[in-house]
Amino acid sequence: MRSFVPLFLVGILFPAIPAKQFTKCELSQLLKDIDGYGGVALPEFICTMFHTSGYDTQAIVENNGSTEYGLFQISNKLWCKSSQVPQSRNICDISCDKFLDDDITDDIMCAKKILDIKGIDYWLAHKALCTEKLEQWLCEKL
Repeated sequence: MRSFVPLFLVGILFPAIPAKQFTKCELSQLLKDIDGYGGVALPEFICTMFHTSGYDTQAIVENNGSTEYGLFQISNKLWCKSSQVPQSRNICDISCDKFLDDDITDDIMCAKKILDIKGIDYWLAHKALCTEKLEQWLCEKL
């Protein structure tokens, strides 16, 4: 019983952020409007997101002194604001925590800015893993 009370208090003080583990087809449906954006086909986006975050909106990765957040693994060094890196340029003008919920609208808007400025190769998984045999990333349900 003693361990239940602290866990209960943690649950009250820090409510869970609604998260989503997408499937390939769910993500394809949500990202269909960016098919071709920046010259990148939808299967390339789907493949890149799989190898970047595993389609998990709550994915957080520590990487060379920065933290990458959410489905698109957006870095707090340039793109979003976090307490960890207060001097972030925050190009997307958003808190990094917003990339951890199940509403990916703001994630997509920031990803488009990244594409405009850095291109698809900002996501290292793209060049290494998502330039060939892309038919496996298509969803037949679209």
